[in-house]
Formats: sequence, structure tokens, C-alpha cells
Amino acid sequence: MSTDQPQQMDQGWALLSVDMQMEMANATAAGRPRATPDAEDNIAQLMAGFRGAGLPVLHVMHDDPRAESKFRRDLPSGQPMPCAQPQEGETVFWKTGSSGFVGTGLAEALQARGIRNLVIVGGVAAFCVNSTARSAANLGFGVAVVEDALIAFAMPARKGGDLDAEVVLEVTLSSLAAGFGDVLPTQEVLARLPVAA
Repeated sequence: MSTDQPQQMDQGWALLSVDMQMEMANATAAGRPRATPDAEDNIAQLMAGFRGAGLPVLHVMHDDPRAESKFRRDLPSGQPMPCAQPQEGETVFWKTGSSGFVGTGLAEALQARGIRNLVIVGGVAAFCVNSTARSAANLGFGVAVVEDALIAFAMPARKGGDLDAEVVLEVTLSSLAAGFGDVLPTQEVLARLPVAA
């Protein structure tokens, strides 16, 4: 994809929400530093926009096999956040690792539906969003990651201390933009959606 000319989205596009589960909200409420405070609102807008345009909305969620994890489908913390509740008819793919494409059947489902391009939102930007976007590009899908519709937390630096949430997000987005797809704001994505008939 090129951002030189805004590309109108058609039935070959889908919105993919990654790991928008209650543990994200719990970590935010507990005070974990994060970037993009409007991510939840933007994700809700994008879901409404795609649904209104008749384009698919798909969900990937984390079901960690480790007993101590809070990202498990049998826990309240593993349930969808209010801003990203799947609606009837929307497929949820459960993953046990970082990428939404490993062991989930997501790629096959996209190919069966003729979906060639993904708009990716969700969390955590540097981890599962990053892994999923890179996998999508490696499998030949067009990728657009929505810069202000991602949950991005600060993270521990390997030599001690913490990396600022905004720095983590910028490095993540810069690496994706350099080799894996487009990085776009919410409003540009909404402007590319077709008008519902």
C-alpha cells in the first residue's frame, strides 16, 4: 500500500482488533504508564465506521495457557473491553502466543473471505499488535496500523529502568512503517471508508 494517494477501502479490507481485553483496562486503572489515552474511543469509532460501511470486523484475543496469566478466556480479565465487544456474526480468533496468525486459522479465514488488507488496532502495541502486523505482512496481506488506536505501555529496559510509553510506541510504529505497512491516524482511516449504500 502507498499513502501517496489515499486508497478507498472496499470489501477486501477488514478491521482487526488485537487483545482488547479487560486486563488492558485493569493495567491502565492501576496506573501503568501508557501512551494514546484516546485509544479506546478511537477503536470504538473505527468499529462503528467499519460496521456502518459493511466491512468486516474481526477480533483476536489472548488465551494464555499459563495459570498465572490474567489473559485467559475463563477470567473476567480476559473478557472483551466495552469499546471492542464483538457483535453477532463477528469472528473471534483465540491465540496462545503473540501473533494472531499462529495456530488460529486467521490467515485461512481471511483468504476464504477475500480479505487482502487489514487495519490493525488494539494492544499491546510493541508486543501482540507488532507480532500480528509483521505476520500479516509476511503472509502477503496489506497492513495499516492505526497509530492512535493502540494501547502502548511503558516497558522495562533490558539494562534497567523503564522505557517511556511514547518512546516505545514511536519505535514500534517506526519499525512497522519502515518495512511492514502503513501507519495512519484514526481520522484518515475513517475518511477512506466507503459510504454505506
